[in-house]
Amino acid sequence: MFSTELRREWSERPPNVHLIGNLPFSVSTRLIILWLQDISQRNNAWKYGRVPMTLTFQKEVAERMAAPVMTSQRCRLSIMCQNWCQVHHKFNIPGSAFLPKPEVDVGVVHLVPREVPVIDLPFPLVEKVVRCVFSFRQKYCVRGVESLFPRGSWERLVPEMMERAEVNPQARPFQLTVPEFGRLCHVYAEIIQREPTMARYNNRQAKVKDEADDEEEVEDGAVDDIERV
Repeated sequence: MFSTELRREWSERPPNVHLIGNLPFSVSTRLIILWLQDISQRNNAWKYGRVPMTLTFQKEVAERMAAPVMTSQRCRLSIMCQNWCQVHHKFNIPGSAFLPKPEVDVGVVHLVPREVPVIDLPFPLVEKVVRCVFSFRQKYCVRGVESLFPRGSWERLVPEMMERAEVNPQARPFQLTVPEFGRLCHVYAEIIQREPTMARYNNRQAKVKDEADDEEEVEDGAVDDIERV
């Protein structure tokens, strides 16, 4: 892809490579999820180190990516982006600046991969926990945690997970910080290591309702189902 001379160790400053793109809205969210997975595995462009990105998204998607805790825009995409990258919503461009004019405004987002992710666990595990918790965005987060396990194990495993993670079960998902999601992920990882059958449970009805109106959203948040574009 690039000269091997450009490669840098992950712990070093970013290499002299920068991904810049005006992404089609129809694939932008799918692409950023795939690229976050590449960052987590240091694949493709990120074999060269912590390659930064400056990309365009629909303004509302850009706001979600950078949304801080306790804001209405905060969603699954916020946690995934902020876990693996420093995310900066730099500025917006009005739709009138483009020809043909789109019906929406555009947000420019700058992302720099973190040296160490906040939640330093495998991408599929983090994605599963975050997706399930956000599947009931307006309900208490404990409801989303329940969707990680078969109903018959709720009384035993859900209280254990909430207590050990030290997360308020009555908090809404958008009220949780990335470190709080991290504690949930770490406890879940310990539970499925202890009880491997729980890792195979997948509540396919757990949909990311807060992003259902976003046609770019990955169906069910399932990265494994996406074909690379």
